[in-house]
Amino acid sequence: MIYKLVRSGQVRVNGGRAKAERKLEAGDEVRIPPVRLSEQGDKPTPPKGFMDALDAAIVFEDARLLALNKPSGVASHGGSGISFGAIETLRALRPGQTLELVHRLDRDTSGLLIVAKKRSALTEMQALMREEGGIAKRYLALLTGRMPEGVMSVDAALHIGLRQGGERHVQVHRDGKPSLSHFKVLERRGGQSYCEVRIETGRTHQIRVHAQHIGHPVAGDDKYGEVEANKRLREQAGLKRLFLHASTLEFALDGGREPYLLNAPLAPELVEVLDRLG
Repeated sequence: MIYKLVRSGQVRVNGGRAKAERKLEAGDEVRIPPVRLSEQGDKPTPPKGFMDALDAAIVFEDARLLALNKPSGVASHGGSGISFGAIETLRALRPGQTLELVHRLDRDTSGLLIVAKKRSALTEMQALMREEGGIAKRYLALLTGRMPEGVMSVDAALHIGLRQGGERHVQVHRDGKPSLSHFKVLERRGGQSYCEVRIETGRTHQIRVHAQHIGHPVAGDDKYGEVEANKRLREQAGLKRLFLHASTLEFALDGGREPYLLNAPLAPELVEVLDRLG
């Protein structure tokens, strides 16, 4: 909010509009416009239709965890122009309950998003996230072009850079964080490769950047994908979103004594795309 005020010229220094990078000096006179922050009590609630849709998207729940089959286009949490993400909406659905995100999913990726209902479950899940092999994660993705048969493992370090406007852009870089993904072709569909992807690390945009790195970007990816391929798939198969879905999570709580195997079915619009590709 403060950055927006400065950027739109509402903050003045010595009577003139100030840029965000302006360094203040002793004696400068700063004028800040009146700002009203909404009171805790008058927080807006998410639209009813959206709340109902997320309520219907809950695929698993017990005393400790709740698993959501997050639709594509829904942010994990609010921020940067998004009033309501998945967690804010779940909290509005369950007033009085303690709900905390265990991890995040890209806004454009659909699939399993895990929410902890107890502090103990949150800390145990986060410890598993940090542990190598603590949580087995499987995704389903349509990669453009014909990927080689068998399993292709991509071991390529990833570095997060910022583009103009503060947008995150990830690239393969030797000084990045170690990242490992395994791509396995399940089927060929219309000259594209329908794959299962196992990831051993959970870096930002990992699958999308690794897929781009091997020359077979994820279909419908407008950040790391191929413009022409995406256009063709939109026209031929009606693909209007990123074809990436977090399908399976496998882990155990209570020090390994309580196993969990969670699944989220492929979103109907992605099933339709596969059918059209035949």
